[in-house]
Amino acid sequence: MDPRIVLIGAGSSEFGFNSVLDALNIEQLRGCNLVLHDIDAGRLETMASLAGRMVEATGSGIELESTIDRMEALAGADFVVLSIEVDRINRWRMDWEIPFKHGIRQVIGENGGPGGLFHTLRNVPPILAICRDMEDLCPDALLFSYTNPVSRLCLTIDRYTEIRSVGLCHEVEHQMRRLSKVMGVPTAIVDAVSAGLNHFSWFLELRLKDGEDAYPMLNEGLKSVEHGFQPLCRAMYDKFGLYPSTDDNHMGEYLAYGWQACPEVDRSPSWIDRMEASGNEKWLGVKRIIDGVDPLDVEGRLSGERVMPIIAGIVSNSRHLEYQVNLPNEGQVSNLIEGAVVESPAVVDGSGVHPVHVGPLPDGLAALCNIQIMVQDLVVEAAVNGDREIALQAMLADPVVQDLQAARLAFEELMEAHADLLPQFMEES
Repeated sequence: MDPRIVLIGAGSSEFGFNSVLDALNIEQLRGCNLVLHDIDAGRLETMASLAGRMVEATGSGIELESTIDRMEALAGADFVVLSIEVDRINRWRMDWEIPFKHGIRQVIGENGGPGGLFHTLRNVPPILAICRDMEDLCPDALLFSYTNPVSRLCLTIDRYTEIRSVGLCHEVEHQMRRLSKVMGVPTAIVDAVSAGLNHFSWFLELRLKDGEDAYPMLNEGLKSVEHGFQPLCRAMYDKFGLYPSTDDNHMGEYLAYGWQACPEVDRSPSWIDRMEASGNEKWLGVKRIIDGVDPLDVEGRLSGERVMPIIAGIVSNSRHLEYQVNLPNEGQVSNLIEGAVVESPAVVDGSGVHPVHVGPLPDGLAALCNIQIMVQDLVVEAAVNGDREIALQAMLADPVVQDLQAARLAFEELMEAHADLLPQFMEES
């Protein structure tokens, strides 16, 4: 099988470059049809030019296409990979600054709190439009989504479309890398079982590849690590008994005490500034390669992202294990609400991506997750149906929001600020 793989949002210097890099260097995907799509014609042209040079440099045999026409891109697709944002940094700043002005402290305001609410409200319309096109043009295609907020958007797709989807993130692997340094062992020999929600998950097991329990090594390592290393994660570990499989600022998005516990350098607006600078630098790096200033060094390299290895695993019936995927809960995390999109390990084979049943979380952690699941239900219902009252309920139900009047004021101001990207609410505005 030579699959047709469509990248939506391919103009991104990170998502587009990494996806092309991996497709070129994974043996099972040689000869595939890789389609780059973006609504920004200029960025798409730039990335397509670079991708063409990458194909030539690796001799991969991949058939490369690029188009700004989504219908053309999706026709006959086997796999669709999605990473989209509209006016990302500008809107993110509004999501953080407006609530802050009214006294609501969000750690980063991307996936939880008022920012996570409005991020979802903005992304649901384009996500549903893409899925409607897929229902017409490639109804059997499997959709992989990196778009945040991952769990909320995947819940939208599962509940309101006929498209099969899998939410992806790299956070668990990144946390394993951070903790391997604390333990003083190579990342390559660390193994783990993580469960919970995207960006709100914990290591049920932390071990070495030979099966040895690595939690004692982590305990020893934490005694000597600097005080500023993940103070929120360490506090959660101390009180709930499992170490988070995500970093402080992601975990802090869902907790009333997140702002006080997270280091200033890892919370907004510092974090947004860092993300903007990082994005700009990556785009300049792409331009430097195209202009011949930097060498094109791509042969045999992999990005570390997981979507192309997963697609290759489906194509080759690999039966390999993935550390984290986001899928509806069919009991894989047994004490989280059924049907919620949860994050857990999965097995990949020729028929798709199948969650591994890992059992329950400790009761306290399950309580924290189930609160978020119920908030997410409200967010998704409001986003799909354009219901202002339910959207405000979702904001008031969020643990990050501590003041009724502040919530109402911030809500109305955010609605006005983002009105151009909230068409589902237009009739009620």
